[in-house]
This record gives sequence, structure tokens and C-alpha cells, in this order.
Amino acid sequence: MRTLRALFLLAGLCLTAAPAVAAPPTTDHPEPHHDCALPTFQPTGTYAPTLDADDFTADVDNPWFPLHPGETQVSVGVKDGKHAVDAFHVSPRVVTVDGVPTRVVEDRLYLNGVLAERTSDYYSQDECGNVWYFGETTAELDPHGRVLNTDGSWRSAVHGAQPGVYMQAEPQVGRHFRQEWAPGAAEDVYRALSLRAHVTAPVGSFSAALRTEETTALEPGVVDDKYYVHGLGQVEEAAVRGGGDELLRLVDVLR
Repeated sequence: MRTLRALFLLAGLCLTAAPAVAAPPTTDHPEPHHDCALPTFQPTGTYAPTLDADDFTADVDNPWFPLHPGETQVSVGVKDGKHAVDAFHVSPRVVTVDGVPTRVVEDRLYLNGVLAERTSDYYSQDECGNVWYFGETTAELDPHGRVLNTDGSWRSAVHGAQPGVYMQAEPQVGRHFRQEWAPGAAEDVYRALSLRAHVTAPVGSFSAALRTEETTALEPGVVDDKYYVHGLGQVEEAAVRGGGDELLRLVDVLR
């Protein structure tokens, strides 16, 4: 990991290693007085979830997608035929988007050792523990660090964009959700496939992982699978159809 650590220090991230330990699943349920109705997925028609900003917090502790400020998840693999390193850094920053406090996550993708994409993601959690996605500011870079494009950038309430459900508090197999909704720019949809999936990554082997499938109407035929471990978060992302040779697995959690 010395090479990875040097890479992140050059990028301005000061990090200390910490063991990646996945907590065992629990049977905790949301408080009974909470009522967090989630939008029903429909491939067509109006999508406009009704939210109350007072019901949200930037402190995301959903065990399937925990965001601990100061923590960086490092994934390694291949993308577009190149060696890929992804640094998913949970910053201490809180930004208000569409009236809702959101946690800022700084995501950096390096291809063959060169920064190729930089993204700021905005997440928030409702009082029932569901994680919502309120937008992203993203840029694809050339080898000299110049911005090639900002395709895929969006924020809730800007040009009709709406937030999406990124992770249920208690995932339901078979249920679909829009993760994001900015027509023509960001239209990702995910479906939970299994809560008993087997997955092996450098951080360990797990037999009770959540497996999800992601698709988008903007790229018909492209399907990505992701695996999440309770208490740890995402441990694998793979293109399974139409999306090239992308495969990233979690190798370390840095604090």
C-alpha cells in the first residue's frame, strides 16, 4: 500500500491506515414514529419525491453505506483497459443542497497513476436511515489535469433535478429506486438482487453481502453490479454487460 499512500499524499490527502472491519448484521429497525415513504419506481411519468428538510442529517450511519468523516476507502482494479485506483474520501464538509444538509464525499479516480476523474458527491440520510443522493459535481480530466468535460454533474432542484434513494435502511430484494434524476444528464436506477451474495475482495470474503444492479436509460444495455457489506459499505463494483472491462475491489480503509 506504500505506492497508494504516496499517491494520495501527492493529491493532498493526509491519511492514516486503519483496519477494515465489517460489523455483523443487526436486527435494528427504525423508530416506530418515523414515517419515511419512499418513491415508487416508474420508468416513465413524473418523478417528484416529497421531502422535509428537517427530516435529514448529513451524519450518514446506514450500515450498508456508512460515511465516516475522515475515512477513505481505496479500491483497485481496471477500467477502460487501464490500471485503476479509486479513492472515496468522506470529507468533514457539509453543504446544503435543495435545503437539505448533505455530506460531501470527494471521489478521485486514477488511471495508470494519473488523475482522470474528480467528483464531489452529496449524500444525506432521512430519519428512517435511508440514504439519499442529492447530486454531484464531476469532471473528466486530461493527462495534464485540464477539464475535458463536466458531463453528469447535477444538483437537486437545479433545472428540474430531483434527489434519489441511494441505499435503503433495510434493503428489499427486487425493489427499484431512482438514485438520481436529472433528465438527460443523470438517470441511474438500482435494484437490490440479493442479501445473501458471496463476494471476495482484498479486505476479506463475505457471504451475506448486498448485491445490487445499476442501469441507466442514458446507456441502454449497460449493467453494473455492486456489492455492499454490512458495517463496511461497498466492496466491489463490476461492469457485467455493455460497459467495458471495469472492475474495482476494496483493498483498504484509511483514516
